[in-house]
Amino acid sequence: MSKKDKSTNVEDQHVEDQTTATIEGDVEEETQEAKSPEEQLQDQLAAEKEKFLRLFAEFENYKKRTTKERIELFKTASQDVMVSMLPVLDDFERALTHIEDDKEAEELRKGVLLIYNKLVNTLEQKGLSKIEVNKGEVFNADDHEAITQIPAPTDDLKGKIIDVVERGYKLGDKVIRFPKVVIGQ
Repeated sequence: MSKKDKSTNVEDQHVEDQTTATIEGDVEEETQEAKSPEEQLQDQLAAEKEKFLRLFAEFENYKKRTTKERIELFKTASQDVMVSMLPVLDDFERALTHIEDDKEAEELRKGVLLIYNKLVNTLEQKGLSKIEVNKGEVFNADDHEAITQIPAPTDDLKGKIIDVVERGYKLGDKVIRFPKVVIGQ
């Protein structure tokens, strides 16, 4: 086949494709025109139903999302109150430690202990919980906040917690204050 024959075949194919597309378009238009008014109304009704269902589903998703956001807002709103109450809780613990040393203040210790327990119980009912950290545990930067390092008294305490300076607390599953610890070096 020569180059001229090839170009003629390509042109013929192109013209044939255009003709086929035009005929298909004409057939679709004739089908649209051939539909009765009832069929056209049925098509419109189906389109409106589809539109309604999509809008309804979108609205349901919106309601679920706003409900979830509202629950999260309530949780974080109490977080601010809990964080502001932690220093009071720490002060109570320090006071109890000093009162226990004084044997003459037995009645004072009982009163302070009663108030401390009420405060702790109220905060626990609202979702606050202590993060338990013991001396001798391995230090983990993801779970503890190291405030200082001191030489380890023994070799087995290197990289481990030597003292807990401030307790850590969680509100639900979220840590609101990491425990502050001293680690051995």
